[in-house]
Amino acid sequence: MRSFLFAVAYWFLSVSYSLMALILTLFPGRKPVKWIIQRYTRRMVQAMRIFAGIRLEVRGRENIPDQPVIFACKHHSWGDGFCIYSQFDDLAFVTGDHLEKFPLMSALLAKLGAIVVNNCGGIEARKTLANRSADAARDGRSILIYPEGHLNAPGTYRRYRSGVWHMMNNFNMQVVPVATNLGLFWQETQYRKTPGTAILEFLPPIAPGLSKDEFLATLRDRIEQRSQELISEATGEPFQPSVLASG
Repeated sequence: MRSFLFAVAYWFLSVSYSLMALILTLFPGRKPVKWIIQRYTRRMVQAMRIFAGIRLEVRGRENIPDQPVIFACKHHSWGDGFCIYSQFDDLAFVTGDHLEKFPLMSALLAKLGAIVVNNCGGIEARKTLANRSADAARDGRSILIYPEGHLNAPGTYRRYRSGVWHMMNNFNMQVVPVATNLGLFWQETQYRKTPGTAILEFLPPIAPGLSKDEFLATLRDRIEQRSQELISEATGEPFQPSVLASG
């Protein structure tokens, strides 16, 4: 019943706020659309608590520097984006071009200043990432990126991509790793939700200067280690290292 009630709330909020946001794209500037999307993500986190029984606990705010940064996050489910976006007033986010397949979504993403890249990767995707990230950095906005580029079940990970390393060095921005155990309660795109306390934790930032391989290994180890610790904390099970997902 909880999963059903949350599904109803999810689609009601998504459709309602999307229609409002699309209307607001007709107004000049980003502020009207930014305002409505802020409310949307915060109402979604509220709906998670009320209907699905998933309470969000945020830790490590003291690790977020005063200046704009790159948030590199673990990606367990669709809920990750709502949880982290709801914590900030303005955040540029990197997303795949699959979202542009939805009607009118392209205009909305452009108005938000989202960084849309080709899911297939390649040279053009890297150029797009660099150009649109430069726009966000110039505006003084922090950037949200999921370095694995895919949703992953708890306890698994995929190869961390190098785009975040290029962004860090191009714009001289620190990278704040973000760990989570949300996948225990809302896994990937699954309908079923499990009540509990989901934790979103900001970890100490990584400064520019590391080689690509050293940086990606450091980022992966910090995110995977802490995410698995949060999973162990929530389940009461012994700590288990995450494993590389196949496929």
